[in-house]
Amino acid sequence: MVALAASLFYVGGMFLNDAFDHRHDARSQPTRPIPAGLIGAREVYRIGFGLLAAGALLMVGCALALDPARATRTAGAALALGASIVLYDAWHKGNAVGPVIMGTCRMLVYVCAALITADAAGFRLGIGAAALLAYLIGLTYAAKQESLARVGSWWPLLFLAAPLGATLLIAGPMLLARPLVWLLLPAFALWVVRAVRILMARGPGSVPRAVVALIAGISLCDALFAAASGATVAGAGAALALPVTLLLQRWVKGA
Repeated sequence: MVALAASLFYVGGMFLNDAFDHRHDARSQPTRPIPAGLIGAREVYRIGFGLLAAGALLMVGCALALDPARATRTAGAALALGASIVLYDAWHKGNAVGPVIMGTCRMLVYVCAALITADAAGFRLGIGAAALLAYLIGLTYAAKQESLARVGSWWPLLFLAAPLGATLLIAGPMLLARPLVWLLLPAFALWVVRAVRILMARGPGSVPRAVVALIAGISLCDALFAAASGATVAGAGAALALPVTLLLQRWVKGA
């Protein structure tokens, strides 16, 4: 149910992204649904905000079912998540801190899940959330280069490596006892290197291809942190989400 609630937030944000961008898209991408007249902007706004509200209510409902004492803090985190999504959608173009806002959206999914299912947010949550924020900053920076002929500065892409260090911190002295982590660490590193090499090629469509790969790589971030925490089954499931994401991106454009 928590995963479903997070998905409602995600899809709601996708709708609102199109709604807030519809005037810009009318000039630069007239084939998008709203400029093309397939649906009205007002209706897309209603759907987007409705999905955010549904996600928040479902999260609070999950907290109430597990422990009513968690409902208030969950409501606050869900409100922060929704506000971050709206802020990014409304103010991502030309915004220097846009990548940070985008990373905050995904980071708050971790926070919401933790507040719903646990009595206290601990060290591992803080490390994982911070690393995921860093990864999303690097990813969003890469995505923002899509309209440029070249990437002017590469240093923000170093943020993409943050999950590697975070995994070692989360696992700590138990690292040697968690073999799945040793499989996922090189897999994640190779996946990021592959995406960056695509980006650096600067060929036609290289940035969208790299961004699609990095978006799918979020699954590997989740897998690393779960496996490092000792949740082997959850880690394996998150890793399997990578090929599933790539498959579904054939029907739903990833970038």
